[in-house]
Amino acid sequence: MASFWTVTLALAEGLGATAKLFVLTLVFALPLGLVICFGSTSAFAPLRWLVKTVVWIIRGSPLMLQILIVYYGPGLLLGLPLLPRFTAALATFVINYACYFSEIYRGGIQSIPRGQYEAGQVLGMTRSQIFFRVTLLQLIKRIVPPMGNEFITLVKDTALVRVISVYEIIWMGESFIKKGMMWPLFYTAVFYLAVNGLLTLLLGWFERKLSYFK
Repeated sequence: MASFWTVTLALAEGLGATAKLFVLTLVFALPLGLVICFGSTSAFAPLRWLVKTVVWIIRGSPLMLQILIVYYGPGLLLGLPLLPRFTAALATFVINYACYFSEIYRGGIQSIPRGQYEAGQVLGMTRSQIFFRVTLLQLIKRIVPPMGNEFITLVKDTALVRVISVYEIIWMGESFIKKGMMWPLFYTAVFYLAVNGLLTLLLGWFERKLSYFK
């Protein structure tokens, strides 16, 4: 029993790092994704194609490879000191998920009937007023399900940061293998299921709150 609680406390510590990475990624990636979305739909063609190219590269390459590039790249290519491990992991996750979020935003915005934009223009509203007063709440309603999928994927993707020795929950579970215990590694699944179960409930509640847009 003592070993069970020792393992649980160690995994809880790793879960703390996982939760920190998850929350900070959302805090920075959600607004950045909207900025990238505006860039990819810009009327200025060079900016639009530049942003679309960056999004294509980020979405088309493995997240683990991106983590390694952000962590080791500045030192190997420019001779700069390595970033702190957690900072490198966070920067990579923010950029990666912002690109995915931007595509969800773009799909949501384009799904709003064009007539609503035209009606706003007839009323003398600016583009920003139309977006914040007419489009935004409808956009949130439409993107909750795909965003929920990305949130759950993000929880699981945090395990990739162990490649640069960030001590998240999987790393903590693997550390017990050296002590001859395999079950702590599988025990980490309980923590992931609990977090994702809570996320699923919260997202379902939030989606029901927005049901008046049907």
